[in-house]
Amino acid sequence: MPNKTIYVSDDDLPLFQRATELAGGKLSAAISTALRRYVEMEEGRQEGYDEVVVKVGQGTAVRKQRFSGVLLGEWSRMVGQRTETFRVYRSRKGKYVLHVERSPEWTDSMTRDADNWLSGLFSREALRTYLGLADSDYGFIQGEATLEVLDTFEGLRGRVPDEFYDMITGLGRPPVVEDLDI
Repeated sequence: MPNKTIYVSDDDLPLFQRATELAGGKLSAAISTALRRYVEMEEGRQEGYDEVVVKVGQGTAVRKQRFSGVLLGEWSRMVGQRTETFRVYRSRKGKYVLHVERSPEWTDSMTRDADNWLSGLFSREALRTYLGLADSDYGFIQGEATLEVLDTFEGLRGRVPDEFYDMITGLGRPPVVEDLDI
């Protein structure tokens, strides 16, 4: 294997030493991994794709996932006491990425009864609570986020609201490059 010499400034030496430790004593492995990632992201950026980082999971199990993609569209709606936000991306490899975020769902003693929540908001007890003259209780269900990777655009049907699907249908196809003889 050919040897390559890399000159490192004194200021960067601690960084290279830490990279060597994290790579199990093999600096070349760390450099190759970093360069591979750099080349992939930079080529994607030149092709019009962005580095996308999204949160996935719920509560303390939230983690971040990263990919190269272009946002095709976003749709939000209220469902009960929570907001749902759908984002659809086309990945650099031609797959479709669906990221769905659901906000926390808050509930309180006045709106907990689904059948009578409106009358509960305007009740005498609600007024006393708003004025600080009575106790109230409340709680929430934590929000969550999911990520799905789909092979085809049609795989989004039924996973996103129909109006949103119709809105981004024309964007689902990869762009066609037209060579102009000008």
